Amino acid sequence: MDRSWPSFAADKREATKVFRRRKSTARILLSAFFIPLGIGFGGMSLLLLGLRLMPLPAGGSAMPTEIESADGTRIANWTTTGEAPQNVPLAKIPEPLIAATIAVEDQNFYHDHAISLKSTARALIVNLRHGGVVEGGSTITQQLAKNLYLSQDRTLSRKLREALFAIQLELHKSKDWILGRYLNVVYYGHGAYGVQAAAKLYFNKPVQDLDLAECAMLAGLPKGPSIYSPIDHFERAKQRQRVVLERMVATGYLTQAQAQAAAAEPIHVAVHHTPVVTAPYFTDLAVREAKRVAHLSDADLDAGAVRIKTTLDPLLQRAAERAIASTLPSQSGIQAALVAMDPKTGAIRALVGGRDFRTSPFNRALAPRQPGSTFKAVVYSAALEHGWTPAKQVDSKLTTFVYGTSPADRYTVHDYADVYAGRPLTLREAIARSDNVYAVHTNLAIGPQNVVEMAHRLGISDQMKPYPSLALGVFPVSPVEMAGAYAALANGGLRVSPHVVDEIDTPEGRTVVDAPSERVLSSDVAFQMSDLMQSVLGDAGTGYGARPYLHAPAAAKTGTTDTDAWMVGYTPNLVCAVWVGYDSNRPLSVPESHLAAPIWGKFMGTAQAHMPGGWFTAPADLKAVRIDPLSGGVATPECRVAETDYFRPGTEPTEPCPLHSPSTPQQTKPKSGLFGWLRKLF
Repeated sequence: MDRSWPSFAADKREATKVFRRRKSTARILLSAFFIPLGIGFGGMSLLLLGLRLMPLPAGGSAMPTEIESADGTRIANWTTTGEAPQNVPLAKIPEPLIAATIAVEDQNFYHDHAISLKSTARALIVNLRHGGVVEGGSTITQQLAKNLYLSQDRTLSRKLREALFAIQLELHKSKDWILGRYLNVVYYGHGAYGVQAAAKLYFNKPVQDLDLAECAMLAGLPKGPSIYSPIDHFERAKQRQRVVLERMVATGYLTQAQAQAAAAEPIHVAVHHTPVVTAPYFTDLAVREAKRVAHLSDADLDAGAVRIKTTLDPLLQRAAERAIASTLPSQSGIQAALVAMDPKTGAIRALVGGRDFRTSPFNRALAPRQPGSTFKAVVYSAALEHGWTPAKQVDSKLTTFVYGTSPADRYTVHDYADVYAGRPLTLREAIARSDNVYAVHTNLAIGPQNVVEMAHRLGISDQMKPYPSLALGVFPVSPVEMAGAYAALANGGLRVSPHVVDEIDTPEGRTVVDAPSERVLSSDVAFQMSDLMQSVLGDAGTGYGARPYLHAPAAAKTGTTDTDAWMVGYTPNLVCAVWVGYDSNRPLSVPESHLAAPIWGKFMGTAQAHMPGGWFTAPADLKAVRIDPLSGGVATPECRVAETDYFRPGTEPTEPCPLHSPSTPQQTKPKSGLFGWLRKLF
């Protein structure tokens, strides 16, 4: 026997040792596999039990971008359809749309349970390779869970919560319920949520009336609503439709011949209409401002979950629309714009950009037009700042100004209808009458460049030229800019930033609109202008037509060119600019040139009732002096007409009125008898 081999007994003993070692190793391996597996199954059972016992969260569908007024009232859902999602029972949704959706989104929907392990594993590998979520793999149930309960961010933690909510959904709801809910909340683009809104948007028909070709095109949209939109990218939509039809063939719902016939069928996409919403000019501007401030795209707004809180006051907005509608001739093509602003903050409380947004969405509140004599408030603010006083007098007569050495440097000024006072006017009278001679004289006396600089300080952006005609408002300004400029007079000298949005909430967080203010004018000058412009609403003022509608004091200025009619004015609580004219720059008739004042008056009367308040208080360093406007001197008891004006220290008149002082020979004549009676009478 070859002793190099162990004996049988030894072999047996060695084999037994080997077997025991292998058995021990097998036990360890089996324990390492089955114990965690058992714990995993136990943990999974507990998790499923917990999800089953736990009620579903109170979730909603992904909603369109919401636009709110300042008091929180919803004024619009910014969707193309202009409608909130409408629930349609699954039984009323066409079978081809259901089949197309399942074929292209989750062909094993009725066989898998909440999560597709194969799709999830494939997506997980891709996402790990890229270091983030770049591929989905979500089932219809997971997509519904995301729409109902989660944000749209693409993170691994959100995907995990999505999976848990999907499991919970299937523990609580039937497959038909899940599919029906999905079809009623999924986003189809352009602000359309759900199959009913999408059918109306793209094909202008209820979802029940869609044919196979339309169903296939609709089913292809949720994967990329902006990419495959038949409104914006029809050829891409057709390519996506063909993909959906091929999937329907692969799942056995269609034959190849049926798919080809559907692909060849002409698709008639409905005309894209702008939604009709509350305060449409304002709302459109709010959306644009929100996009700029929060760096949002059209797709971000259309996808929803965005809340835009605006500055709108619904009552004032209705008053603005009513004032325009009740004043403009119904059969005329004349247009109007109105901007009402909080002078303290720049928040626009009401805005109308035209008569009818549906027929003309052009926003005239933003359109530059010649402001005419409303620009004189800028001229006189600069003048007061450069030493002029309310007692300053200028002769009102036809005047030719020489402003240079060239023979061409002549400018002849005409007042409206060539009617002049024929005597010197104080600043208050010049503002009330809107005297052009006084304005041009002021402009040239203080220097036109100082007027331009004042306009820019007040927020007017036009690159004006220092011409004599500058004083008459020949350079275009928008109603929003004019309201902003007058706001500085109403708030004591601060330039504010006109804005229509206060806050923007997105899934990424909240953006608060910054509306800074800057002092550009002394409080003294601001008050002097406010006090002087009250005269425009007086008996001899050009804005007298607005006075019957008012309930309290206001400051204002009218303006008229051949093609534009304006009235801009304010109270301590609100500033309002009104423009009336034709888009074509057609000349205004005489009656049309007087339409701005009643619009302004009707609106401001409502505003005064809605926002009651006092009048401005004069700064402590200003001195009130009663003067005779005929002479500019301090009024005496003999002066039959007098006005109270405010002066900065050292600028007030001190000499009594030379026309009506006790030493005037006229005053020493007998005051009795027939002559005295006649003198008093006249």
